[in-house]
Amino acid sequence: MPVDAIHHDHTVEAIRERLEQGPSASYLRDWVYGGIDGAVTTFAIVAGVVGANLSTGVILVLGAANVVADGFSMAASNYTGTKTEREEFERLKAHEERQIVRDPDGETREIREIFRAKGFTGEDLDRVVEVITADKALWVNTMLTEEYGLPMSERSPTRAALSTFGAFLLCGLVPLLPFIASPWLMERSHAFAWSSLVTGLTFFFIGSAKSRWSLVSWWRSGAETMAIGLGAASFSYIIGYALQSLV
Repeated sequence: MPVDAIHHDHTVEAIRERLEQGPSASYLRDWVYGGIDGAVTTFAIVAGVVGANLSTGVILVLGAANVVADGFSMAASNYTGTKTEREEFERLKAHEERQIVRDPDGETREIREIFRAKGFTGEDLDRVVEVITADKALWVNTMLTEEYGLPMSERSPTRAALSTFGAFLLCGLVPLLPFIASPWLMERSHAFAWSSLVTGLTFFFIGSAKSRWSLVSWWRSGAETMAIGLGAASFSYIIGYALQSLV
């Protein structure tokens, strides 16, 4: 998101309310990965089949199978990966809780060294160590973020998987739409041209949309995503064309 689009109310009450709510989990990357992969893999199938000069029916069968099967596979993988991240967080949290009980002096020294490295010295260092080690939950959370670099926001494996599958399904269907319409509205050669166009626009849209959460300009992000997606499909077309004699 552009820097000037981010605005917070800086009254004491508003600040306290935001901090009490804690950091929110983001599922943007799940949408982006799912959308790009859905469009890339489906359009790669379309390009490969067209390159091999196979029928429109083959395009639709393989494309539909890819959208459902590969989309589900990607969602399942994301679910498992996100669940593993949460399990790792809980394992390290339990480990730090045990360490605080078994060796509180050693864990206190770790807190001291963490904040010494941040520039705290003297009475300020003593005070921050005292405050943190007086609250076990704060102590454990500090160790998780500072020692292991773990975020405090918890991502839902189910929401991550559904975000990926939804984006994959939505964007993966785009390259197939012209071929679904081709028997009534256009010739097959025109269908591939339209498929290339709408898929390229889909890549550009995904890249432009994700630029709202970065400092990269919308057109640069869109062009980069479009180049990556169409580049992957170009390889598939070349392979299909080169191997068409086998089918």
